[in-house]
Amino acid sequence: MVDTRSCHWLNLLLLGLLLFKAQAVYVPITYVRSAVARGAVCLDGSPPAYHWDRGFGTGINSWLIQLEGGGWCNNVTSCLVRKNTHLGSSNRMVKQIPFSGILNNKKLFNPDFYNWNRVKVRYCDGSSFTGDVASVNPVTNLHFRGARVWLAVMEDLLAKGMRNAENAVMSGCSAGGLASILHCDSFRALLPMGTKVKCISDAGYFINAKDVSGGHYIETFFDQLVATHGSAKNLLPSCISRIRPGLCFFPQYMAQQIQTPLFIINAAYDSWQIRNVLAPVIADPHGFWESCKLDIKNCLPRQIKTMQDFRLQFLAALLRIGKSSSRGMFIDSCYAHCQTEMQELWHMSDSPLLNKTTIAKAVGDWFYDRNPFQRIDCAYPCNPTCHNRVYDPQPHHYPDL
Repeated sequence: MVDTRSCHWLNLLLLGLLLFKAQAVYVPITYVRSAVARGAVCLDGSPPAYHWDRGFGTGINSWLIQLEGGGWCNNVTSCLVRKNTHLGSSNRMVKQIPFSGILNNKKLFNPDFYNWNRVKVRYCDGSSFTGDVASVNPVTNLHFRGARVWLAVMEDLLAKGMRNAENAVMSGCSAGGLASILHCDSFRALLPMGTKVKCISDAGYFINAKDVSGGHYIETFFDQLVATHGSAKNLLPSCISRIRPGLCFFPQYMAQQIQTPLFIINAAYDSWQIRNVLAPVIADPHGFWESCKLDIKNCLPRQIKTMQDFRLQFLAALLRIGKSSSRGMFIDSCYAHCQTEMQELWHMSDSPLLNKTTIAKAVGDWFYDRNPFQRIDCAYPCNPTCHNRVYDPQPHHYPDL
């Protein structure tokens, strides 16, 4: 008994030491104040911002650009609310943020990118960095300039050494993951011909699916977003020449046209999409889905059936972009959203696995052409390595954008 207890406490101690070593480094904010004169500003007119942890050793000329997520605003009303938060104003952003997961600076926890220049680009425009409306309404003082923000930050980083990059990755989570698809080829075009460039989209593969009421909530939302932000001019020309611009926010209609190698990381039961695409509040006025959305273990059999159908729709939308040997894919069966910046999901001893491989290992092997990785998980609840997300009840529900 004593030996068993000793081993238990020893294991806990070792786990605690490992977590302590994995402690994220805090990186200070940098404001691109020169961008203001060019109109490259957040919703409230404040300057763009990013956090940069410099590369070292063999990674000094390698760059990883991580685009922050945080949903979108689709009309003046929602953008006015957003303007007064860190997602609409750099004045509201904290001065330091932790870098973990794909941004971690320790080899043990981020084997392939730990010593690269790692940059977190802050998100303050509400359009996945696509908006560009020249005029500013003096009443609302809203600036829809997301595309200018993206370019201003990229130009600032190029001047600080990214123009000499030997390796470069543009990544992002959620709305940032969508932005990494939308801007992938533009990122490639900014860098020298000899640079090895690839893109990663984490939880950015939003699908055009009906909600539980049979409505088209997310399709309407994206139509309104594109109109409000003037985004059409910054979407893929090969897409908007075929279909209306709002649909070109969905990767299933445009990702096939991306020429730069792309790795797609997504949960087939993406918790954000279950909460806001499949069962948004507007489609569930009586709250039938509320408990299920908080914790997948609370879901009734018929709700699980609906979510299994959603998974099939997600996979169909994913396969719609066709096969490509240059593309990577890690599609797990977890109830999760954004898995690259959370250390426990990116690369730890108990991280989610596909084919006995962590996300970090899969992405690193793909980037360095050591081994291709294109895996789609079996259906829930087949994967015991999942970290299924549990949400806290919200007294007043707003979409977790």
